Amino acid sequence: MLTLDEQWTDITRWPSGSDEFVESFAKGLLVIATFSQERTLTLTGVSKRANLSRAGARRLLHTLVELGMARRDGDAFSLSPRVLQLGFAYLSSLSLREAAQPIIEILSREANEVVAISVLDGINVTYITRAEVTSVLRHSLTIGSRIPAFCTSMGRALLAGLPPEECTATLAASDRRAWTRLTVTDISELEREIATVREQGWSLVTEELEIGAFGIAAPIRDAAGKTVAAINLSTNLARHTPAELVQSFLPQLIKASEQIGSHLV
Repeated sequence: MLTLDEQWTDITRWPSGSDEFVESFAKGLLVIATFSQERTLTLTGVSKRANLSRAGARRLLHTLVELGMARRDGDAFSLSPRVLQLGFAYLSSLSLREAAQPIIEILSREANEVVAISVLDGINVTYITRAEVTSVLRHSLTIGSRIPAFCTSMGRALLAGLPPEECTATLAASDRRAWTRLTVTDISELEREIATVREQGWSLVTEELEIGAFGIAAPIRDAAGKTVAAINLSTNLARHTPAELVQSFLPQLIKASEQIGSHLV
């Protein structure tokens, strides 16, 4: 089973000789994934990004076009809105998302800041819902956006919910690049930071992913006490100091996480 990193997009790492692994289906998903950073691609572009032959990429692209999940304009291909059904099939199945949306919208209005919910996805966190009054961040992250777990408040809140050995393995598999001069990349130091998060029940990370931006996060736990997601309130240093964020919004953030968790079975 492919875990932790982006191995699933590397065709050379796929299982071989398995009666249960449908390679043609996997290649179709891989073609869709090639559009994650580009709105339009040529056949050659898809072929190179997916490491597929031109003939194979052509058949898969035309299949997507026939299904209405992709469009063709001359030599350029792009995904259509219908492909969102694949993602929303997952999102709409989450009672978490349904429970969280009204709660984070209220918190966002009260704080006048961006509030989001994410889940752990290997070495990253993936946004499943968010609310904002006014965007105060340089990079506006939307539903489905993925960011590194190791250097973000939501990521550390989620990593703190893992067994220590699993947390260490996830950190070891992460691309611990220095996104800014303040990014913590040493595993031992990260483990100490996450241990503090585990003990205090919340995480504050300042300017480790983007200079000027910081956020505070708390875990969302189900009825069994398992961390299933994280809620985050993010802003920039022009609006608040980290101390102000903790003093003004931490109690509301924890209350929101508990309210959401109370709806989860």
